[in-house]
Amino acid sequence: MPSQATDYQIAVMSPNELRMAIEWAKLEGWNPGLEDAAAFYAADPQGFLVGKINQQPVASISAVRYGSAFAFVGLYIVEKSFRGQGYGIQLWTRALEYLRGRNIGLDGVLAQQDNYRKSGFTLAHRNIRFAGRAAAKSVTTKSIVDLASIDVAILAAYDRNFFPAPRTSFLQAWIHQAHGHALGIMDNHKLVGYGVIRACHEGYKIDPLNAESKDLALEIFSALTAKIPTGATFYLDTPEPNSAALALAESHNMRSCFETARMYTGAAPDLPLHKIFGITSFELG
Repeated sequence: MPSQATDYQIAVMSPNELRMAIEWAKLEGWNPGLEDAAAFYAADPQGFLVGKINQQPVASISAVRYGSAFAFVGLYIVEKSFRGQGYGIQLWTRALEYLRGRNIGLDGVLAQQDNYRKSGFTLAHRNIRFAGRAAAKSVTTKSIVDLASIDVAILAAYDRNFFPAPRTSFLQAWIHQAHGHALGIMDNHKLVGYGVIRACHEGYKIDPLNAESKDLALEIFSALTAKIPTGATFYLDTPEPNSAALALAESHNMRSCFETARMYTGAAPDLPLHKIFGITSFELG
C-alpha cells in the first residue's frame, strides 16, 4: 500500500484526462476508437475517475451510470511503474462506491474473473472479438439509411431493446463520429436494425450491430464494411451465446483474436442476445 506521506488523490477526470486514459488504453493494446473520448464523456461526465500522485495521473477507471439502476465499469488501468502499490484498488473501491445500488457490468479478461468475483461479479457469458479484412465492395440496398437522418428518439427507443438502460446522450455522440459511419434499416417507418463502424488506432470496429434477424444483421454488416477501404482490418465483438453472430463472422473469414468475460454484480439483464450481433464497447457496455 502507498505510504501515508504520498499525496494520492482521486478525482473526476477532465476531458483532457479522459483523452489521456484513452491513450493509455492504446498503449495496453486495447485499440480504442479515434474519437472514443468525446462519446464516452457524453455518457456520464462524472463517471470517469483518475488517481493522481502529487497531481500526476497514475490510474484511471470508468464508472458510468446509465439511468437509476444500471452502470458499467471499464478503462481500469494503472501505469506500469505504479502497479502493485495499492493505487488501483483504491480507485476501484471509489468507483464501486459511486455506483452503489446499481447492477454493475464489466468486460474483464478471462484470467481476472476470480478477482472480479471477490467484488461480487458473476459470469454471464463470454464475448469474442473477431478480426477480418474488408472484402471488395458490394451494392448497398435501398433499405439502408444513415442513422443521422432519423429522429434520435427512434434510435434510442430501438436501442432500449438491446441495452439495460437509456443512453441517448451517448448514442447521439456515437453515431456522429467524424471517422465513423452509422447505418440502419427501416421497415414501414420502423427501425429493425442498426450498426456503427468507427476508425480505431488500428483498423476499424463494428460496434454495435443489433438486428431483428441474421439476414438483416448481414445486410447492415455488408453496408458497414463497404464504407471502409478494401483490405482494411476490422473487428466485431460478438456475444458467444449468439451462434448466428459467430457464424456470420466465420463465414467472412474472420478469426477469433480476443475474449472477455461479461460479468454483473446482479442478475444478468434480460437482453435478446440472439439479436445482438456485436456489442457496443468493452469499456462502456
